[in-house]
Amino acid sequence: MIQINSSPADGNILKWWSRLAPLPAGEWLFSLALGWIAPYSGSIGARVEELRPGFARVNLRDRRKVRNHLQSIHAIALVNLGEIATGLAVLSTINDSMRGILVDIRAEYRKKARGKLTAIAEFQLPEALQDNTEFRVEARLFDHSGETVTLVTARWLLGYKK
Repeated sequence: MIQINSSPADGNILKWWSRLAPLPAGEWLFSLALGWIAPYSGSIGARVEELRPGFARVNLRDRRKVRNHLQSIHAIALVNLGEIATGLAVLSTINDSMRGILVDIRAEYRKKARGKLTAIAEFQLPEALQDNTEFRVEARLFDHSGETVTLVTARWLLGYKK
């Protein structure tokens, strides 16, 4: 589970993205750091391709490590990818005085997932945020042909650090 109280090392996630992404292999470095901070999420080897306030695009290569016995990407790897995308979309909108916690996640599997996948999630933080408010965020996972293979719906609880 991703629970980032604005990390890496207590900085806003967009600040770290803007520092690393422009560098050679910067997207890879950012993705590696994200996996180090959230080891289980990092276990699938997803790569962040784009991150801006309220938007995340993350990809996952199809390889043996994430496959099931049906020679497709494992259902839990798909949920993990969706969690990463929704979490980044949400956490890219909050400031250092806030925190986000995943409280529920669901997946709708539409077809076998094979090949490189791309997860896209969007989120808009309301101007007036009440402490401990839940938000529903969707990530669509697409295959190389553009078909949706999985729809992940996550509920994120946003509040202020105490």
